[in-house]
Amino acid sequence: MITSKELRNKWISFYESKGHVNVGAVSLIGDGTTGVMFNVAGMQPLMPYLLGKPHPLGKRLCNVQGCVRTVDIESVGDSSHFTFFEMMGNWSLGDYFKKEKTAWSFELLTKEFGLDADKICSTVFAGNESAPRDDETANLLKGLGIRPEHIFYLDKSNNWWELEGTEGTPCGPDNEWFYPLTDKECGREHCDINCPCGRYVEIGNDVYMQYKKTGGGYVPLENKNVDTGFGLDRMLAFLNGLTDGYKTDLFSGAIACLEKASGKRYDDGGADRKAMRIIADHTRTTVMLIGDVNGILPSNTGAGYILRRLMRRAIRYCKALGVPSSAMRDVACVFIDEVYGEAYPLLPEKKEYILSEIARETERFEATLEKGMKEFEKTVAGIARKNEFMAKQNPAYLPETTIGGKAAFKLYDTYGFPLELTVEMAGERGLTVDEAGFAEAFKEHQEKSHAVAEGQFKGGLSDTGTATTRLHTATHLLNAALKAVLSPDVNQKGSNITPERLRFDFNLARPMTEEEIRKVEDLVNEKIKENIPVVYAEMPYDQARAEGIVGVFDSKYGDVVKTYSIGTFSREMCGGPHAGATGELGHFKIVKEQSSASGIRRIKAILE
Repeated sequence: MITSKELRNKWISFYESKGHVNVGAVSLIGDGTTGVMFNVAGMQPLMPYLLGKPHPLGKRLCNVQGCVRTVDIESVGDSSHFTFFEMMGNWSLGDYFKKEKTAWSFELLTKEFGLDADKICSTVFAGNESAPRDDETANLLKGLGIRPEHIFYLDKSNNWWELEGTEGTPCGPDNEWFYPLTDKECGREHCDINCPCGRYVEIGNDVYMQYKKTGGGYVPLENKNVDTGFGLDRMLAFLNGLTDGYKTDLFSGAIACLEKASGKRYDDGGADRKAMRIIADHTRTTVMLIGDVNGILPSNTGAGYILRRLMRRAIRYCKALGVPSSAMRDVACVFIDEVYGEAYPLLPEKKEYILSEIARETERFEATLEKGMKEFEKTVAGIARKNEFMAKQNPAYLPETTIGGKAAFKLYDTYGFPLELTVEMAGERGLTVDEAGFAEAFKEHQEKSHAVAEGQFKGGLSDTGTATTRLHTATHLLNAALKAVLSPDVNQKGSNITPERLRFDFNLARPMTEEEIRKVEDLVNEKIKENIPVVYAEMPYDQARAEGIVGVFDSKYGDVVKTYSIGTFSREMCGGPHAGATGELGHFKIVKEQSSASGIRRIKAILE
């Protein structure tokens, strides 16, 4: 047996022996330059250097990079899909090329991992009108001892790498490595790597970036690159003779934790095994995203929404497994303490923060999950009753199989069910969801919120607790909390409110610490729980200043100003609109704290 820690170390030490520098892993969170929320491949962070920028650590690099892919969340629950995984990679930036790389990959597989050279199979590019067949790689493989009948020429869809639709970028053929899981053939005429029986598993691949893509085709690159990617999770299962990725030491501790909590056995299969896989996978990704150097928190937008969707899906499956959602925290401890703490030292440092954020999200969602599930069941039952009634009236009636968009939006708006969660639950009942109708209901809700807010600013409507009015009141609480936690000298430097979130700029010459962010959140939520009335009053500007009422004093005020007071905690000059009392606001959450300009910080926050 080989452990995940041993595999990680073996990969790095092997390529370090070949003159590579371990560049380490970078943030899982996309920085905006690649157009994706998360890093989805080991090479993604190195794209600028593959495009020609000199790397400060040289031309030979290696690492083990964490990745997050969420395009097939619904597939998680089988034996091979994960939302977080690690890619073992090494690169040549204009240094060595095919001769060295084929030899090193072969050496790694045979001498380091003990694979039988007679069983190794490989695929190479078959060639087309734009680029020739990769006979060079095929001949190098034969020279290493790979049997000619184990080398397969495949087309561009299988053995060519490039960025779709992007001219001027490097591209080229790749060489994929395969190995049989068993010596027993399935009985088909050709039980090889192309056989649908799944006997052969792909181990990894070496991409040879030797061309540049142009409008008219491909031209040779002056500096050729090598980009290697081997999946650690897949390789670990393969080397240990496992076909179930959740049987490796990456997951064994988490699964054991869930077995103990539930009194059920993973090996019994069925719905319980699926639930354990989903809870384990989604909790692992949650730990990695919150504990990342650029860690995120669950929210209703962007990457935070994906995280919330994962967490709430895990919580639902905790319920299905019959364990409290606090089991997520126990599983998170296993990942931090036993599995990833050594490779990702920031995780132990942020352990308490990670666990507390998991607790906050689970407590919030659990409060509405039970009611939301009842609403969902009521909706499904309503469809069934309608179908039964209509079938009695008309035997030719085709039963309704769709949950309406408004019903799905109610589950989202009232109970915090992401649309995807409703779609998944509906699918389990043989139903679909009117997603277009959901989008229409969501848009209608936004338009109403905008209209109400506009009317309130013009003084045409009363101050009710809409999306924007609640966030406007929360901005006042945030301003006061920042002054209390950081300094009385902190002042508002700008703000922007949409129906989904608030943005607040303030003066501070340094980033806030995680502890400060937490204290601000806790103070705001404390005032919300107190359900303090929001009191409106008009008074002379000079009187407001004399009473210490806060204003953005570089703005121009009239002789008489509108003021809103939240007890003695917050008193501000403001044009409104506002909630009637802080208890209407819900739960306040800071989703991001970042630089806005020199000496100016920016907070983005939401109400849940």
